[in-house]
Order: sequence, then C-alpha cells, then structure tokens
Amino acid sequence: MRTFARAALTLLAGVAACTPSDSTRPKVVRLSIATGGTGGVYYVYGGALARLISEAVPGVEATAEVTSASIDNLKFLRDAKADIAFSLADTLKDASEGHGAFEGRPIDLRALAVLYTNVTHVVTKKNSGITLLMDLKGKVVSMGSAGSGTEVIADRTLTAAGLDPAQDIRRENLSAQASADALKDGKVDAFFWSGGLPTAAVLDLAISAQIRILQTASVLPKLQARYGESLYRPVLIPAGTYASVDADVLTFGVSNVLVVPATFDEQRAYLIVKAMFDQKAVLASAHAEARNLGLQSAIAGSPVAFSAGALKYYREQGVEPAPAARP
Repeated sequence: MRTFARAALTLLAGVAACTPSDSTRPKVVRLSIATGGTGGVYYVYGGALARLISEAVPGVEATAEVTSASIDNLKFLRDAKADIAFSLADTLKDASEGHGAFEGRPIDLRALAVLYTNVTHVVTKKNSGITLLMDLKGKVVSMGSAGSGTEVIADRTLTAAGLDPAQDIRRENLSAQASADALKDGKVDAFFWSGGLPTAAVLDLAISAQIRILQTASVLPKLQARYGESLYRPVLIPAGTYASVDADVLTFGVSNVLVVPATFDEQRAYLIVKAMFDQKAVLASAHAEARNLGLQSAIAGSPVAFSAGALKYYREQGVEPAPAARP
C-alpha cells in the first residue's frame, strides 16, 4: 500500500510539473469598450465588436460597457477606466482641444475608424402641437443623458434655433430608452436623440405611439458657421424608417469615431481594425449601421489623428487619411 501511495504521489508530482504555472501561462489582456445606453446603437455595435475582438485577436478578451456615451466615454479613456470608446466627432474634437466639457484638460486620443453617421432626432407625439424647434419653448424636453454627445448636440441645436437651453425649456436628462418611455407616458413633450438608423428605442416607441420627428436642417448653416462645415452635415431620415413617420425628415448628422488613447498598443490596434474589416458581416448582423463601415469612409472625418496601427492597415489596403489625420 505504501509503495502504491508513493507511486501515486510521484505521478501527481509529474503531472503538476507538466502543468503551466501562472507565471508561464499566457496572460489575457482585458479590454473595456465604452459604448452607450442599452436603447442606442453604440451598445449593440459595441457588444458585437467586443465578441469579435475576443475571438479574432489572440490573447485579448473584450467587454462592452453601458455608459452615458460620448463625453463620459472619453473621460473614461482619460482616466484609464476604458480602453476603447465610441464617440461623436464633435465631442471628440472638444476633448482633443480641451474645450466644452473638457475645458483645460485636453485628451491625447487616436482614431481606429470612422464608423457611421449619427442622425439628430427630435421626437414628439403627432398630437403634441409641436411642429417646429421654436415650439419647444416652455416644454418639458429630454436633452439626452448627462455626459452624452446627444446633450451637446441638443444644446447647440436649440441655441442655433434661437432658444436658450438653460431658460427656455424644462430640461430633463434621460437616455434614449428612458426618453422614449417618458414621451409615451406623457412625462416629457419631446426628446433629443443622436443615433444611427434605426435606433431601437425610437423604433419601439413608433410602434406603440404616433410620433413626429422634427425637421432640424434649418439650423445647419448656423452650426456649420460656428463649429465648422466638417463636423455637421445634412442627413435624411427616409419615410418609413419609423412607423407613423410617413414623410422624409431633413435633419443633420455627425460622424461616429472609434477611438483609443494615444498610448494604445499599435499591433493590437492593427489587429482590431483588420478584424473589423475581415469580419464586417459579423458586425452587420448585429446592427445595420455596421454595413456603412468602408475603407474610404473609415478614414474620413476624424478630428484626431489615426493610431499608427490603424494607419498601417489602411495603407496596406491602399487608402490614406488626409494629412491632418496622420500621427
């Protein structure tokens, strides 16, 4: 019996010796992707991207985090609380220059890809009597989550329309889903949302309520004069995108950019961008906006330079960002 026991212990010791220790086992790099609220496109797109990165980039596990979106996302990058972030281009420009919510604290950021265009929605009920932006005066309006790019756009839109966003409305700060629920329940009169087409929260609302989306293209010249023509551009929401919206809506949009800190690993950036293009269909199966990822559009419209790793991939594909977007 003692001989058998000694033999068993010897065998177990040999197995243990052959098992990699924690010090020799390859380390897994965990990446956090700052996205947005659950009712918007960022979270859906980000979830698909996290799965793709985890499967396609060796030694990396990525997770998508629910956030208030652009402003908070970039602050998370600054504070090392996230590794990759979705952001609107106008918020990204403010962050890189230390303006607005980032006053005096610019963030050194790099782009991986320009993804798609966020479309400005101003949503109300058809029977609300609100048909123009000026009709929002004195109304209860959700301006998007505090710390979101939607809030920035909502403030700028009202100002361009001649309203004071601090005085002329009764302000609420709700996410896309919470805004849609509040409008349905009569707790707000209208809400702003900047997101892809279609946005789930608005899509679901339009099925259960008769909605109107306001025409906002009239403020575009003032926005372009104040913030530059490259940030804001005319966009059409086609009739039928949302149930009960039976006419085209002329509005404006701003690019979405996938960004990382300037210190982000270059090879990892290269592999992430490569995976996004190699398996674009996987992303598109999660949300239709991923179909808009293209080599030419991915390098156009970023207010910050591209990561050297991303730039390497684009050059291999024969495309080159404008000089201002190079490191």
